[in-house]
Amino acid sequence: MRLPLPLTVFVVLAFASQLGITQQRDENEIVFVGERDPEMVAAIRQARAGLDEFLKLAEKPPTGVSDLKLKVMVSDQNGTEHFWVSPFQSVGDKFEGTLANEPRVVRSVRNGQLIAFTRGEISDWGYVRNGRQVGSFTVCVLLRKVPKEQAEYYRKNHGFDC
Repeated sequence: MRLPLPLTVFVVLAFASQLGITQQRDENEIVFVGERDPEMVAAIRQARAGLDEFLKLAEKPPTGVSDLKLKVMVSDQNGTEHFWVSPFQSVGDKFEGTLANEPRVVRSVRNGQLIAFTRGEISDWGYVRNGRQVGSFTVCVLLRKVPKEQAEYYRKNHGFDC
């Protein structure tokens, strides 16, 4: 399936297996968002502004912090998707980590694959602190774009406060 260029796929949440949640809803829900969507552009900007602080925290996570993840943009001839990557590590001035979502548009990567990426390809970050989500700015935008019942499900079952 080839998507028009202005569409970008954002994965709502796909850490079901890592979080121990197995409901079908958590498997790999996606939302299509225009790449120029003002809320999404602002969320990515906010995430990138806090990236240094997040990476410092990720070097030595304090007690109560878990599930550290980066959201990374991957493009190929089929389109662009943003995937969660966890675990991840810095390698010099680049990063590598395990893709934690099943691709829906992009065909050059697969779930569970180790990928290398640059800082410029990072579009979000997040972690869990004492059961509550921190960061995940793009997810907060997506929760405003899905049906209320669906958004409430994620807030209740995954600790989102947005």
